[in-house]
Parts: sequence; structure tokens; C-alpha cells
Amino acid sequence: MSLGQRLYNYWLPVQAFFKIYWKPLTIVGATGGAIILGVYFGVDTKALALFALIIGFIANGFAALATVTGLIPIVGPILVKLLSLPIFYILNSIGYFVSLVAVRKGYAADVANSKLMTVILLVGIVIGYIIGNLLPMG
Repeated sequence: MSLGQRLYNYWLPVQAFFKIYWKPLTIVGATGGAIILGVYFGVDTKALALFALIIGFIANGFAALATVTGLIPIVGPILVKLLSLPIFYILNSIGYFVSLVAVRKGYAADVANSKLMTVILLVGIVIGYIIGNLLPMG
């Protein structure tokens, strides 16, 4: 196989990625440019952070940014895991605080039911993962 053919085969997945994610990546780039201009012109940093957060959620910018970061060989997947893990810890801690407030307000049965449903969902995901690995599709 010639060098040109190998390069062509290498760039096919990259081209497919940019065909799929061109809108979120454009929005991420425009948001980054707007933030740089905002800092240059002295706009309040809290307003810029709120702007970036809202645009990121609306446009799936965070998923696109994580995907682009994950494309970096060796370091990319590790970096994505390190950045995404604290978000799950924060969401989990918020859930515990909300549960604490709900129990104090008299919703103990509802909290117990929701915790039970969460455990059932997680057990179902684990069982599905195990079955999916035991029974190959192809």
C-alpha cells in the first residue's frame, strides 16, 4: 500500500467526524472567539462564563469538544476521563443534598423509591453490559 493510500485511509475517519460535528465545532470556535474578544474589550468574566455555558449546552459544544480532545492519541482519552469524572461527583453530591432536604421535609418514601429505581437502573445497565460482552453481535 502506498503512502498516499495510507494517508487517505487515515483521513477518512477524520473527514467523517468533521462532516458530522461541523455545526457544534463551528459554534465552539465562535464562542471561543467571542470570549477572547470579550476579555480583550473588558467584558465581565462572569457574564462571559455564563454565555459560554449556555451556548455550550444549547449547541452540544461540550460533547464536540470532548470528542475532539479524545482524538488526540494516548493523552486525549485520559484527559477526557479526568475532566468528566468530577462532573459525576458533583451531580452525585447534589443528589445527596436534595435527598437530605426532601427527607427533612417529609418525603422519605419518595426518596426511598427514587433511590431504589436508581439502583435497579444501574443493575440493569451492568447486566446489559455483561450480556452484551458475552453475546457478540457479529
